[in-house]
Amino acid sequence: MSKFATGKNAYGISDRSGFKYRLKDMRLEWNGLLVGKDEWEEKQPQLNPIRATPDPQALRNPRPPQNVAQKNNIQWGWNPVGMAGDSGLTPNNLVAQGSVGIVTVVTT
Repeated sequence: MSKFATGKNAYGISDRSGFKYRLKDMRLEWNGLLVGKDEWEEKQPQLNPIRATPDPQALRNPRPPQNVAQKNNIQWGWNPVGMAGDSGLTPNNLVAQGSVGIVTVVTT
């Protein structure tokens, strides 16, 4: 005993356009819409979920930096400032200095 009638003479209404189609000729789309044969569209590949892969961030054979304190004492700068070319690139012992002052605003 069948649960449903055969529906050989039945009609259905398209979920997309509202047109009447024979129920046996209608198709079910991937998003659950029941549409006519001429309205049916397959699922686009852009709608598939992207497979998440981790980005490689570790190095295979890392080497720790050597003589870090000694290298930090030397800063490279231009001698004189603004000179073009690599010939003016010389090591020097530049020391960065900064200060904060007090600003007073008077309004009348």
